[in-house]
Amino acid sequence: MALLGGCGIKGEKRIVRISHAQSETHPEHLGLLKFKAYIEEKLGDKYEVQIYPNELLGGAQKAIELTQTGAIDFVVAGTANLENFADVYEVFSMPYLFTSEDAYHEVMNDTEYMEQVYESTDEAGFRVLTWYNAGTRSFYAKKPINTPDDLRGLKMRVQQSPASVNMCNAFGAAASPMSFGEVYTAIQQGVIDGAENNELALTNNKHGEVAKYYSYNKHQMVPDMLIGNLRFLQGLSDEEYAIFREAALLSTKEEMQYWDEQVEEAKRIAGEEMGVEFIDVDVEIFKDKVSDVQQEMLDENENIRALYAYIQSVNEKYAGAAAGGSAAAGDAADNTQKGE
Repeated sequence: MALLGGCGIKGEKRIVRISHAQSETHPEHLGLLKFKAYIEEKLGDKYEVQIYPNELLGGAQKAIELTQTGAIDFVVAGTANLENFADVYEVFSMPYLFTSEDAYHEVMNDTEYMEQVYESTDEAGFRVLTWYNAGTRSFYAKKPINTPDDLRGLKMRVQQSPASVNMCNAFGAAASPMSFGEVYTAIQQGVIDGAENNELALTNNKHGEVAKYYSYNKHQMVPDMLIGNLRFLQGLSDEEYAIFREAALLSTKEEMQYWDEQVEEAKRIAGEEMGVEFIDVDVEIFKDKVSDVQQEMLDENENIRALYAYIQSVNEKYAGAAAGGSAAAGDAADNTQKGE
């Protein structure tokens, strides 16, 4: 029985409220529908799950505070929003932390390792249950961005994270942290010149209507997290908690199935219907611009070092596999040329 009122009066269902910032068609919302369906299939006599999209219960920071107090039970928020509660999460704001999507996915799907990270916010009154793929973040703006020099002097929205602010400033832009829900109007009114996010922001959140240039500098792969009120989670029976955890993992699988498909569709819609120009840039010169930021973060925050080292070991594994694949391809080409 949940501590926060349990199921209330005998025969009444406990309402479980989930807040997130995305639209009803976004992969995260579709993942949460899977979460809802599984909970209600297994525990429908006790719990009813209600999902509130589009920041209906407030921006991420406000919704996290409501989750801390138990006013709502779950919220989906980016790791940048968690840095003030447990500074280990700062590592995800590090530019060019992951060297490939494969490495990123392997780290995040290592539930045994990530559980140590998820428990780091227990003192703050909440715990992460699972992660959602939020793609690769790049800059988009009212003007083309081909090199870091093009960012100089531009006011760019970043997540409300000191590490993200430092990264953006290192690129030469003026970082403007603000709630995600405020970005469209801020670009439209000229308060900011652009923002940084994945391609779905262009269509699901209509940012492509006001920012016509999307540059693939690929500076971050930052997951979103499903965060639960700790008293609620600890108040569940062992059986109920296992069902909630399984529902969370199923929601991640569902979200990831939709992600790649929706990114491709977002690129098509943004390009063909909204007039957005997608720009391929030399990623290495963007990396060079922020090359000191990683080391500065490691020097200043000892709590990210173990996770950073683990991520680097996974990066190296995939780099080695890629190098091995290239070598094998080269050998095959040589053999073909020799007629073997």
